[in-house]
Amino acid sequence: MKELSKYNIDIYGLEDKRYDYDMESGDAFFEELEQDIIEHGHFKTHIELNKSATMIQLHFQTEGILGLVCDRSLEPYDEPFISDEKLILKFGDHNQELTDEIEIISRNTNRINVARYVFEFIALSLPVKKIHPSLRTEDDDAFSEDEEEAVLVYSSEDLEDEQEESNEEQVDPRWEALKKLKGE
Repeated sequence: MKELSKYNIDIYGLEDKRYDYDMESGDAFFEELEQDIIEHGHFKTHIELNKSATMIQLHFQTEGILGLVCDRSLEPYDEPFISDEKLILKFGDHNQELTDEIEIISRNTNRINVARYVFEFIALSLPVKKIHPSLRTEDDDAFSEDEEEAVLVYSSEDLEDEQEESNEEQVDPRWEALKKLKGE
């Protein structure tokens, strides 16, 4: 818990103005969070905190390198990332998450730990498909070949009108039997 305690910000005695915090972490940060998404990495975070009487606005700027495992080859590789996110903490009677960007915290809160937010923003910056850089050019080539082979398919209005007319002519015999029962 020593690594995560670096992310504690005492908000009790802060005046209503802007504050800047710089934090840096490595593998110990990801180990203490007990998660399976990121094995190792190194990053720096700059946090700009604007405190007012009713809320705290946090602006997180995180930059670093993460150790990921390729989804295709299962080889480890380093992925650089940049994250630029904002969060608003409003003072209220209880703790509640309203949206992804807005949370309510109790007025009696003395300290906030921003490690969870930093990790969430790092996780959001991860690519959906984790592909080793040596394999990425193959994907780009395959994609460009598919583009060249694409064929434009379209239909004219005349064909649609003919299909509608032929559909009207071919009435299901069960409907015809029901119309006879109804007396039409």
